[in-house]
Amino acid sequence: MKNYIVRHNGNNDLFDGFDGFFRPFIPVNKDLMRTDVRETENEFVFDVEVPGFNKEDISVSYEDGYVSVTAKREEKEEGKDNYLRRERNCSCERSFYVGEIEKTLIKAKYENGVLTLTIPKDAPKKPEAHTIAIE
Repeated sequence: MKNYIVRHNGNNDLFDGFDGFFRPFIPVNKDLMRTDVRETENEFVFDVEVPGFNKEDISVSYEDGYVSVTAKREEKEEGKDNYLRRERNCSCERSFYVGEIEKTLIKAKYENGVLTLTIPKDAPKKPEAHTIAIE
């Protein structure tokens, strides 16, 4: 959700009526894939809301330090129906930066419209001493 800060001066401006013109009339992704992030000692837990999607409609990928959740639903068209507008096809995607981690340790579970991602924390690396030979 974006917060807009509108600066007003005491004078009425001719163009004040156009302040919200370029913003969408209805925020398209306002509540799409709402996410709660919890941190434990060893991992991060993401609870991503994806209501209305089946488990088969959701995919999770990891690339370049980002975990991406993609949900895509398509209903098959039956040629006999004459729709003026059809809003049953839907897709959305959200990415989270988690850094360089062991990708095979990421776990995902889908239950009751909530996708739970368990992502291990990268263990802090101890600095290694390195001796330099003198020539």
